[in-house]
Amino acid sequence: MINERTKTILYWVLTGFLAFGMLAQGFTQTLHLKSFVDLIVVQLGYPSYFLTIIGIWKILGAIAILIPGFALLKEWAYAGFFFVMSGALFSHLALRDPVRDILPSVLLLTVIVGSWYYRPIDRKITFKN
Repeated sequence: MINERTKTILYWVLTGFLAFGMLAQGFTQTLHLKSFVDLIVVQLGYPSYFLTIIGIWKILGAIAILIPGFALLKEWAYAGFFFVMSGALFSHLALRDPVRDILPSVLLLTVIVGSWYYRPIDRKITFKN
């Protein structure tokens, strides 16, 4: 059984990594850096405007999971992160990409689920009867 202090540490380490990763990806995708254009547009076949859309949403999602309050907004941000990373994973699998191209999606999916799972009670939606 993990104690509350360990859960809090795990949450902030995972959330910090998640926020940093999503912010970094968000900015590079919004700016259409060559590495993401080559990966998402050329290799995976998505339209270039898709970079701007997911880039902006990743930046906004990272902000949402870091700011206090807004539990419902955080749930939406986690869901969006999960959808975009699972979409990336299945896109790579569909193209039979090598493991080195698939692993970042798997790693980020793991971090997303871990951050969501270990979030403190004040960052969760609570239902009252």
